[in-house]
Amino acid sequence: MIVGVGIDVVDVARFGQELERTPRLRERLFTPAERGLPLASLAARFAAKEAIAKSLGAPPGMSWLDAWVVKDPHGAPAMEVTGTVAARAQVLGVTRFHVSMSHDAGIASAVVVAERDG
Repeated sequence: MIVGVGIDVVDVARFGQELERTPRLRERLFTPAERGLPLASLAARFAAKEAIAKSLGAPPGMSWLDAWVVKDPHGAPAMEVTGTVAARAQVLGVTRFHVSMSHDAGIASAVVVAERDG
């Protein structure tokens, strides 16, 4: 059963300007493993973080560092969650997330579906 769906779109160049203007922003938004990725990939991952928050009802107090994108054994993106994001997912009964990301023509986007069994 679908609990929620979230979508987000990020202008890659504008996102890059924000990262340059606020150097600590990279540390506040991304895990150490994510920080070295190319700008378009960072923008897509930020979109995925926004989308997961939206799929969970966008409650206040969730940490950006408590959700990140990994690749499953087949190379497809998957969401990992901990802390505040995992706690909210547990309250809603979410047992898995589905994520799709893309970046092209200066735009990065992501969709996340939060699902629970039954």
